[in-house]
Amino acid sequence: MALAGLAVACLGAGSVGAAALADRTDAPVVTSASDPVAASPSPTPTPEPTPTCTPAPLEQRAAATLVVGLPGVRTAADPLAQEVVGLGVGGVFLSESNVGTATQVAALSAGLRTAAGRPLLVSTDEESGRVALMRDVVGEGPSPRRMAQRETPEAVRARAAETGAALAGVGVDLDLAPVLDLDAGPAGGVIGDRSFSADPAAAADYGLAYAAGLADAGVTPTMKHFPGHGRSTVDSHETSSLVTATVDELAATDLLPFQRAIDAGAPVIMLNHLQYAALDPDRPASLSPRAYALLRDMGFEGVAITDSVGMGAVNLRWDFPVAAVEAVGAGADAVLTTDGRHAAAMRDALVDAVRTGRLPEARLSEAAARVTALAGGDPVAMSCLDVELPAVSRF
Repeated sequence: MALAGLAVACLGAGSVGAAALADRTDAPVVTSASDPVAASPSPTPTPEPTPTCTPAPLEQRAAATLVVGLPGVRTAADPLAQEVVGLGVGGVFLSESNVGTATQVAALSAGLRTAAGRPLLVSTDEESGRVALMRDVVGEGPSPRRMAQRETPEAVRARAAETGAALAGVGVDLDLAPVLDLDAGPAGGVIGDRSFSADPAAAADYGLAYAAGLADAGVTPTMKHFPGHGRSTVDSHETSSLVTATVDELAATDLLPFQRAIDAGAPVIMLNHLQYAALDPDRPASLSPRAYALLRDMGFEGVAITDSVGMGAVNLRWDFPVAAVEAVGAGADAVLTTDGRHAAAMRDALVDAVRTGRLPEARLSEAAARVTALAGGDPVAMSCLDVELPAVSRF
């Protein structure tokens, strides 16, 4: 699709659904870590199970919701690599510690998929600029802010297509980029020059151009960090903070690039670990039923993934297993951790939560079906649910 097809006119505040956002302030909130889903809303209707279908074992569905890192792993024969693919995780996350050469990364990706014996997401975080975990594979690139200052959206799309081709060449099929947050502050700020612009229309134009370029190369983009991280100067790797913006302020600014992305067919959206007074002052968006309900109210039909639950904003309050249950119960489809050594405990916690009635099995099945479909697997075989994700080709 031509870039003009993505860069539709910027929506007004009312188009984001300010009324729907306001409704979320009255929605029930989970307040107990021991009962994370008791009051969780159902943001979108769960597909009806296929008659006479038997879903995959509960353990397999639980593992399918996890996307996990492999610290220090360079080959698929590494014990940690074998452990996580043996668990049946939905995806792996590759960081700098996994990267030697392009040939080595390609062998790692291929080996992981062979060991898994099923479709497996291989993800990384390549935004260009200072967050570029595959820099040794794709080369150096300018920050998103610099791109937007010096290049046209068409040029950014072409640049992202080159990046995507390099990623696809080493077996990466999911990039946790682009950033749609709004920020005009210091370049080295928490978001800073990772943001294309503080202007919602420009952030959307350039963010969607970058996403389109990745999609052109066959790599699925991930829009982040919903519902917008630019207002916070606190690094959620360390701790969380409260965003005090009103409903109207969020609807008129931070949410607009995400609405544009959703309207264009965004396949994956990442939720951040900040707390929002307009949604849920007590829980980070990644664990908040109201945040996921808002995302679905805006029309999103793809995979909702958390930022890494090992970050301090979450991990200082909820350990990895509890965070997994909290996130899926709130509405996450995929739970990201950069440390796969916690994968088994996270899977087991999800299974136990279903068996003890703290997590509805239907919610876990829906999440597993979406992640499976994203990976190119059969969601019906996994969960007896025929889910349909937005077509990346719409970009």
